[in-house]
Amino acid sequence: MRAVRSRPAGRPRPRVRRSHAERSAATRARILAAVVDVIARHGFQGLTAQRIAASSGVTWGAVQHHFGSKDQLLLAVLEDSFTRFAERVERAPLAGRGLAARAALFVDLAWEHFRSRPYRAGFEILLNHLGRAEHRGPGNWRIEMSRAWDRVWSRIFADAKLPRRRSLMLQHFTISTLSGLAATLMLQGAAAELPRAELDVLKATLRRELAARRPDGCATRIG
Repeated sequence: MRAVRSRPAGRPRPRVRRSHAERSAATRARILAAVVDVIARHGFQGLTAQRIAASSGVTWGAVQHHFGSKDQLLLAVLEDSFTRFAERVERAPLAGRGLAARAALFVDLAWEHFRSRPYRAGFEILLNHLGRAEHRGPGNWRIEMSRAWDRVWSRIFADAKLPRRRSLMLQHFTISTLSGLAATLMLQGAAAELPRAELDVLKATLRRELAARRPDGCATRIG
């Protein structure tokens, strides 16, 4: 009987060769994570090309190859942070849930986003860079982010038949409340307590507003 050759002990298995697209995506992810890490360690003012390159393990030339300008890299950090949040919402068990449950779940998922390291990095980017006058023209990040939030909101609360202006106001109120709570948490530091009572008030407000009577006289189911 022919003996079966076994792999020598301790010998590593052959590495699976990744495609160019997979390698490129992995490099982009490392660069984005590096920006978040550098801002967390050194603040926005310490976000230098040298530190980004050292933290990501690639050259600054490679960073430019993947993102172009520094502005585009910073925008990509914001977009990546929001995309992760949108994907969590997409995976959330929403089917069959009433409005009250969906409102509570949305606030919990959004709060998880607003208190994350990527959001904190994005906040510093907005505060120190993208809030400048040259980034306020047509097609800027504010418009794109508003549209992205609206898509997520509209999918979760599609059955809340609020007037469009009222719905946009409620979105703005929710985002402003969560971002304000996140900013307060950042200022208070590691000893800060989670704003559970404030989040409960926000959930109750959303339940009440979203369940307002529709133009046809019917109330949206809130169970």
